[in-house]
This record gives sequence, structure tokens and C-alpha cells, in this order.
Amino acid sequence: MELFDAVRANLLSPAVLFFALGVLAAVVKSDLRFPEQLYAGLTIYLLVAIGFKGGVAFADAGFAEVWLPAAAAIALGALIPLWSYPILRFWGRMSVVDSAAIAAHYGSVSAVTFIAATNYLTAVGQPFESYASAFLAVMESPAILVGVLLGKRAVPKSGLPALTGSSRQVLHEALFGRSVVLLVGALVVGGLSGAGGMAKVEAFFVTPFQGVLALFLLEMGLVAGRRLGELRKVGVFLLGFGVLMPLVHGFIGVVLGHWTGLSLGGATLLGVLAASASYIAAPAAIRLSLPEANPTLSLTAALAITFPFNLTLGIPYCLAVARWLYTP
Repeated sequence: MELFDAVRANLLSPAVLFFALGVLAAVVKSDLRFPEQLYAGLTIYLLVAIGFKGGVAFADAGFAEVWLPAAAAIALGALIPLWSYPILRFWGRMSVVDSAAIAAHYGSVSAVTFIAATNYLTAVGQPFESYASAFLAVMESPAILVGVLLGKRAVPKSGLPALTGSSRQVLHEALFGRSVVLLVGALVVGGLSGAGGMAKVEAFFVTPFQGVLALFLLEMGLVAGRRLGELRKVGVFLLGFGVLMPLVHGFIGVVLGHWTGLSLGGATLLGVLAASASYIAAPAAIRLSLPEANPTLSLTAALAITFPFNLTLGIPYCLAVARWLYTP
């Protein structure tokens, strides 16, 4: 009953409702469209706001409190592709490049899912570490790098043509892509400026945040709704993968958060990050490094399957796991 109430509360949150509105608009073939410049602006705003607030909280908490869970988050981001790849390759019978590409997407993280989780925890009155957004920043790149390495090793053995783009380009895209630079850069700026800096920009980065998020999720709903027809192409296996793996990864993330000393809310957020799949940073890096991979598979799985699942059921699930784990 508690989990049901949590799911209902999440489904009725403005963020989820705006996402549902976007899906509905796409399904009924509305002419609603977001200008590309507006979408890019919303993305930049959200990533900078998340990184800056995380950096301020990081400075307040101190390195001694943050380093262990941050190291665990980095390790988790790197490990998820390593066990996702053989599942996709041998159970899903997918090509080597598609397996590597999807594994990279699922090891990387979704900033919007993280934001929705923080909103949800705030709504249900569950406190969490304010520096948790630092985990979002450090988990972005490791999974992409591991996925690329898996693909680069596998492609020559499969008889496919060699990868385009040098290893230097791939590394640059993974480490210095737009989302990584914005998140890590804003994290550093927030850490250096501290609470005094936050006081100067709070009216811009805090007060309008929820409204900007609602608009962004409306656009995400439109994108996901347009990809619903592609579910037939990805097959039953990938549909199951997109639902079951977030449950497994979310559980592992919560347990890891508990082991590293995070609070119940902090462990929930680490679980949500582990359960999420990237549809911003990972696609750009994979397109550069594994051009043979079919983007329909990875993007449809991440955006049309896992993202809506996490937004509606995955977040309450991670909180329920954390409450069970933390109950004496």
C-alpha cells in the first residue's frame, strides 16, 4: 500500500503530468513543436543549475564526506556496461556494436530522471544529501568510455569496417561533450563560489527551476511519444531489458549507497542514477565512436522504455528498496 501511494503521488506530480501531456500530444499527432534553440536552452539551464547546486553542496559537505560515495558512483557507472554487454550480446543476440552502444547508454545517466527523483523525495518529505548531484556529474563519462572500448575491441573481430574517428576524438567527446562540460564545470564553479555565490544567483537557478523542468519534460514527452511506434522494432527482449535492468541496477545502487554511508534519501538517488539511461551525452559519443550502431535500438530503449518507466514506477521503487534496507 505504501508503494502504491508513492507511485500515485509520483504520477500526479507536475513533472510527470507534463511528460504525459507531451506523449499524448505526439500520439494524437498534434502540431505542437519546440524550437531546437529552446530545447537546447532548457538543457543547458538544467545541467548548469544541477551542477552549480551540487558544487555548492559539495563545498559545504567537504571532501572527506563525499569521496567514498563518489568513488562508488564512478565504479558503478563503469561496471554496468561490463555486465550489460554480454546480456545484450548473447541473450539478446544483438550485434557487437549495438550491444556496446546500448550498454554505454545504460551505464551512463539521465539528468532529468535525477531531477524528477529529487523533486519526488522533496514532495514526500524524504531528506537527502544536497551534494548528490555530484554523483550525476561523475557517472556520465565512465560508462561511455567503457562502452566505446567494448565496441572498439569487438568490431575488428566481427568483420565490420574499422571505426571512424580517432581514439583521441572518442575520448574527447566522452570527457568534454556538452553535458559533461556543463555538469562538471558548473560543479567546479559552485564549489569555488560556495554559499555566497549561490545567494547571488539563487533567483535564477532555484526559483524558476521547476517551471523549466516542466517545459523540458513536455518536450521529452513529445520525443518519447513519437518513438512509441518504434517499440515494434526493438523486440520483446529489449522491451524486457529496458524494464528489468533498471530494477536490478536500482537495487544495486541503493545497496551501494547504504554501504558507503549515504542517508536513505541519498541511497535512493544513487539507485535512481544507476537505474537511469542516458539519451543526451551517450548518443553523441556513440554516434562518433560506433557509427555502425543502430541508434533506433539504444534511443528507443533509453527514451521510450526506460525513461518513462523510471519516471513513473522506477523512482518510487528505489525509495521502497531503500526504506526496506534501512528499516532496523
